[in-house]
Amino acid sequence: MSILRAVMIGDVVGDPGLEALEERLPGLIQETGAALVTVNGENAAGGFGMTGETLKRILNAGADVVTSGNHVWEKRDFWQVMNTDSRILRPANYPAGVPGRGWITIGKNVEGDFVSWLVINLQGRELMKPIDCPFRTFDEIANSRNGIASDTHPLFDLEGLLPNLESGSSDIIVVDFHAESSQEKEALAFYLDGRAGIVAGTHTHVQTADERILPKGTAYITDLGMTGVKNSILGMDTTICLNRAKTQLSSRMECAKGEAAIQGIIVEIDRQTGKAVSIRRIRG
Repeated sequence: MSILRAVMIGDVVGDPGLEALEERLPGLIQETGAALVTVNGENAAGGFGMTGETLKRILNAGADVVTSGNHVWEKRDFWQVMNTDSRILRPANYPAGVPGRGWITIGKNVEGDFVSWLVINLQGRELMKPIDCPFRTFDEIANSRNGIASDTHPLFDLEGLLPNLESGSSDIIVVDFHAESSQEKEALAFYLDGRAGIVAGTHTHVQTADERILPKGTAYITDLGMTGVKNSILGMDTTICLNRAKTQLSSRMECAKGEAAIQGIIVEIDRQTGKAVSIRRIRG
């Protein structure tokens, strides 16, 4: 059995999160021999949204794909970047016509073997904006996947391997599900069990301890956690957050300062079946 490893990193919050990512991700990739690295970057620019520079820093740290969520729209100047750089994803179930794209196929050479990864970014609807159905959106993407790149559904040819990808070739499917509701995250995971190799939740910034392999072979965790300052409230300044909670008055949020850590998961996947064989959390 040929084993591949994938690393998924939780929401990067501001400069402290970016610095922690730059410091620790390269070593983690080397240590694990990761064949795929995804990083959720939607809070990288001062805690809200992204910029071209924050995207560049995440990619340079070692990410193959940068996922996002509802905060990716915060910086309007970044919308054009989403149209031009195929490795930044926004949730695929936003209505047709919004900037960016929601999924990508990554072709990589792993020890002389061509590996095709299908990375899909989805967003939940419970306690969030009522956008298109994430369940149906996954089915539409999976059913339409035929190995041919297009402007809206690109294949990112990392190493000149496009000629090796045949129509109908199988992908290892990885899903970042950016959602508030734990129930909705678990529901999608069981809906995709046996079809996706990994379903990982993001958005809450609180890493959950429920990582497991579902009955049909999908690795699952409710939330990857956060890449940011340890002694913070969701990566933000504790004094400001406490004042907001006590007074119920809005005030400008700021990223916390202090020691930062990265959080996420490492998943081992059977190359032949595309199913997971192990999952463990990253904390540190």
